[in-house]
Amino acid sequence: MQISKKSKGALAIVAVLASLAFIVAAFAHPGRASASPAPSNAPTAAASGTSPATVGVDQSPSTNADQAGYTTSGSAPEPSTLQVTAASPEAPQAPASPATPSTSGSAGGTISVNLGGGLSKPSESITIIIALTLLAVAPSLLILLTSFTRIIIVLSLTRQALGLTNVPPNQLLAGLALFLSLFIMSPVIGQVNSQAVQPYMAGKMTAEQAYTAAELPIKTWMLKQTQVDDLAIFEKAGKAVAPQSLPMSAVVPAFALSEMRSAFIIGFVVFVPFLVIDLVVSATLMSLGMMMLPPSLVSLPFKLLLFVLVNGWALVVQSLLTSFHT
Repeated sequence: MQISKKSKGALAIVAVLASLAFIVAAFAHPGRASASPAPSNAPTAAASGTSPATVGVDQSPSTNADQAGYTTSGSAPEPSTLQVTAASPEAPQAPASPATPSTSGSAGGTISVNLGGGLSKPSESITIIIALTLLAVAPSLLILLTSFTRIIIVLSLTRQALGLTNVPPNQLLAGLALFLSLFIMSPVIGQVNSQAVQPYMAGKMTAEQAYTAAELPIKTWMLKQTQVDDLAIFEKAGKAVAPQSLPMSAVVPAFALSEMRSAFIIGFVVFVPFLVIDLVVSATLMSLGMMMLPPSLVSLPFKLLLFVLVNGWALVVQSLLTSFHT
């Protein structure tokens, strides 16, 4: 069934009128249209963040009806406040007295504490440091504390007496003097090793005690080779002091002076026969009129021949060995 345009317009007007009537009815009765409850003025526990028991206010009802949870009057009862006081803290407990040590164990027990001051074997690092120090000062110790000085001076003077400058070479003379010094000083070195070095390495001596024990045999041997006049130079204030009581700072220079004196005396003795040969050769050349021929060049073969025939190096070494007082 088709609806005419007039009918459609009438229906639209009816619908608009019905909507206006509904809106007018809604504004005429606002209590029915509003369904939202009235806001409550009583604070809740969730809104305040604390429970009623923690705010310090007593809200217990004052009537029987209030105890049942209901009120008979329109106004709520006034809450009664309660004074809340903070509880005093408990008094601190006194500290307990220390317990008496039990004597049930063995009486007379001792406790030892090792602070590293006792005797003990030197560590490897200390041994290495001492070895490097000795190697650094070894040339000075070899020259000033041993027979090396006298031997090397005598051997050098012997070479000069022969008229030779580089034969034997310096390395050979120094090596021979070194081994002769070790041979002469071997008893002293053995005493130092047995009395100072080995006890120190075994932890039976401190470093100071080992130094004192090593100083005694060396000083004794040096004083035997030292002249009294040289030793008197280094005596304190000219007072008569026992040689053994002198420090090493006085004994060492006095020993070096005495060694040079003894070496020059032996060198003079070695020089005398070679000097005689030079005088004879020079006088012969002068008598022959050979003025342009150097006498040292002519006398050199005769000196070498004489030195080899008498086994001169052995005689020099023997005289050096016997010159030291043992």
